[in-house]
Amino acid sequence: MKKIKKLGKYIVLRLCSPTAPNRHLPLPPRPDSRGCNAKDSCPRPWNMLEGLLIHKPDEPIEYMISHLKQDNDHVPRICILGPPASGKTTIATWLCKQLNTPCITQETLLEETLELTKEVKAFQERGQKIPNALWANLIQERLSNVDCIKQGWILEGFPENRDQAWMLQSAGITPRHVVVLYAPDMVLIERNLGKRIDPSTKEVYHTTFDWPSDPLVQQRLVEAEGISEQETAKHLLEYHRNFPRVFQIYQQILKSINADQPCADVFSQALTYVQTWCRSAAPFTPRILFCGPPGSGKSLQAALIAQKYSIVNIPDNIVLKLLADRLNRLDCMTDGWVLHGFPKDLDQAEQMERAGIIPNRIFFLNLPSESVMERLAQRMIDPVTGERYHAMYKPAPLPDVQARLMQNPKDTEENIRICLETYYRHAGDLEEFYGDAFYINADQDPYVVFEYIESCIVKPLPHKS
Repeated sequence: MKKIKKLGKYIVLRLCSPTAPNRHLPLPPRPDSRGCNAKDSCPRPWNMLEGLLIHKPDEPIEYMISHLKQDNDHVPRICILGPPASGKTTIATWLCKQLNTPCITQETLLEETLELTKEVKAFQERGQKIPNALWANLIQERLSNVDCIKQGWILEGFPENRDQAWMLQSAGITPRHVVVLYAPDMVLIERNLGKRIDPSTKEVYHTTFDWPSDPLVQQRLVEAEGISEQETAKHLLEYHRNFPRVFQIYQQILKSINADQPCADVFSQALTYVQTWCRSAAPFTPRILFCGPPGSGKSLQAALIAQKYSIVNIPDNIVLKLLADRLNRLDCMTDGWVLHGFPKDLDQAEQMERAGIIPNRIFFLNLPSESVMERLAQRMIDPVTGERYHAMYKPAPLPDVQARLMQNPKDTEENIRICLETYYRHAGDLEEFYGDAFYINADQDPYVVFEYIESCIVKPLPHKS
């Protein structure tokens, strides 16, 4: 029977039998430093149990839920990319089964009961191209589910272009491994012509290379849509046009695999790669701080640096205690971090120093107030698709889109002036506190700014005379 004993807000359950002697149940083997034992490929929640015993939080259930959401540093975060008929679906499905990880595709996203699914389907029914921002928002919504937080995720076929990659990155969705499959176009066209789909299981088969042995499965197979030679050639042309820009973003974590070989060999290479732990490409353990007025591009440069060097991008809306806890986690200690928009004043900077949060690269991005106003006050968002526009740099393409654009209240000229006044009131103290900072003109192309920042990161630390 079960006996329940209450200790404050803790509930301890003890299993016993009327006849069996009272004895402790054996504990499972203690996991290694990676959190796994020899018989278990999934980390056991030892840190969570130890935290419960040591900290004794007032709300243990909420503590455990929070821990499960945060303690996911080692779960897979994989993108499988490649041209049509390169075998992305097959490899992603096999990896999903091997790693016990959810596989996210266009098809599965449209089958999910997500808030944005109806909007995506509406675009499809009208025969219109689905905006990149809508895809990115839909992916972000799906990856925020508990299964993806606890078990990781495999994105098949995303991102398709540079805009999608940037939007995913801005939403904090950064893969740890990117696998790119490639093969000659003629091989891919030939493969596509023989592709067949099982409508019951969604399994993909081929008339030449992978024909099912079950006669019942053979009878219900249907020809896949969009597999004619002309349509395949069109899709290949679009892929070859978009992929080089995607490659530039993920080149540090990307592995190309020749798909013109047996599937088992392709899968073996992909599995070996995604099971390796990528070390940071940075020449030291970077602790980077970006300061600057609103609109100076701090968040963009932080995202670019984090992606290039595989370091952790820390948002600015995090209080100091949480910030200290986050920066003391293993990934920040070993890979490094980049922080933008914090500290906002001298008091916060001194608190950071007392907490042991000491950056070794500090950048001040300087931007004239007129340019700040031009960048921020003319930003608008489409409430239907989530796409962002700018009256000067990226105007809405259609009159009906222009008519429904809305402005974020924080982007009004009055609010921008208040933010600028607050920043400049404390900027002098921060510049004096961080005497070894680099100063950058942010009123130029973002990639010119990024190249200068990168040159400062790889050079030796400045020395005081």
